[in-house]
Amino acid sequence: MTVPNDWNYSNLPRNLGGCRRFQEVQNSYTRGIVIRAAVQPTSDLAQSYAQVRARSLTLAAPLSAEDCTIQSMPDASPAKWHLAHTTWFFETVILSRVPGYAPFDPRFAYLFNSYYEALGPRHPRPRRGLLTRPSLEEVLAYRAHVDAAMQEACQDVTLHDATLLGLHHEQQHQELILTDIKHAFFSNPLLPAYDSQTRASAPATPVNGIAIPGGVALIGHDGGGFAFDNETPRHQVLLRPFRIASRPVSNGEYRAFIEDGGYRRPEFWLSDGWSKVQEEGWDAPLYWLQDDDGSARKNSDVFTLSGVQPLDPNAPVEHVSFFEAAAYAAWAGARLPTEFEWEAASPLIDHGQVWEWTRSAYDPYPGFKPFDGLAAEYNGKFMVGQMVLRGGSSATPPGHIRSTYRNFFPPQARWQFSGIRLVEDI
Repeated sequence: MTVPNDWNYSNLPRNLGGCRRFQEVQNSYTRGIVIRAAVQPTSDLAQSYAQVRARSLTLAAPLSAEDCTIQSMPDASPAKWHLAHTTWFFETVILSRVPGYAPFDPRFAYLFNSYYEALGPRHPRPRRGLLTRPSLEEVLAYRAHVDAAMQEACQDVTLHDATLLGLHHEQQHQELILTDIKHAFFSNPLLPAYDSQTRASAPATPVNGIAIPGGVALIGHDGGGFAFDNETPRHQVLLRPFRIASRPVSNGEYRAFIEDGGYRRPEFWLSDGWSKVQEEGWDAPLYWLQDDDGSARKNSDVFTLSGVQPLDPNAPVEHVSFFEAAAYAAWAGARLPTEFEWEAASPLIDHGQVWEWTRSAYDPYPGFKPFDGLAAEYNGKFMVGQMVLRGGSSATPPGHIRSTYRNFFPPQARWQFSGIRLVEDI
């Protein structure tokens, strides 16, 4: 999507009006973009900016204004907040350095800062769902205001790296828009669908063990193209020989673990994981549905972005915690890979369907240095109490997956599209 600098946003509707959908508001200003289709960005970066920003609006388009405001748990955020926060990032990190730029609304600096302590106080994360104001309409106008200014900023070579970081940051939030709204809809007794897409059953694929001889491996980003600071510096690690599964664990394979009493057998669980099972009453992955009467349909249906669907036994199991992944691996007589084993094997394995838990804590690489300037708080401050996931998922934006990407979450997290791959020592 291209936002021409001369487009007048004054024709935005002033009231969403009950249950009128996001699309009505989006169309009210993208209509002008269609009219001016001949106006194109004047650089590759501007083109990338337009495409990434357009995708965020596309992802939010099926949602009503009410959908965009809901926050179903403290770890999730409303879609409206994601749309505003990513805009705040461009305004704060990039446009604040542009002479003459006027912020859309100075109050938004408090509302839509995420965790940047150096930039001052911010609205508490668990209370983002209380932000019924600014309206979705105002957030869209905020995005349009910043997009217009960013078209010129994209031509400034001194702002290139920061703009590129902002685009990858927005892609991270695009994935969160999907994971967070899925949890919100699952929390609704109606179990509404985000989309009506029909997902074909996955073909049955045999799992093979791929032998990796071990030795010295180079780990980390090689400097070609974009990488987050936590992917660097590139360094050597020593690997022992291992065998890694050619694909992730399937739903059918995980269901066998459940049917064998996996959630009732503490011998497979880490201590903190077993405590979490008892506290939360886990007996299946998040979003697996069970009939109240205990009928044969237990664990036969699953909640998806397309609503309730039959559980596909051949598809990768997803929405499991690190604790569940480790317990399944112990039950299967295997283990989870380290992130270094995973990266070394990545050219040989099928990945990108689910984020895959590794046995590696989220620690800095030797010689790690955070980004300069305002982005210094981007990753390093979270390098404690988290586990690394690798690979990408069906919710990861196109072009945002690479073998060195280090995702991270606390070990109890289940609302992400997270799965399991097994490894055994040779």
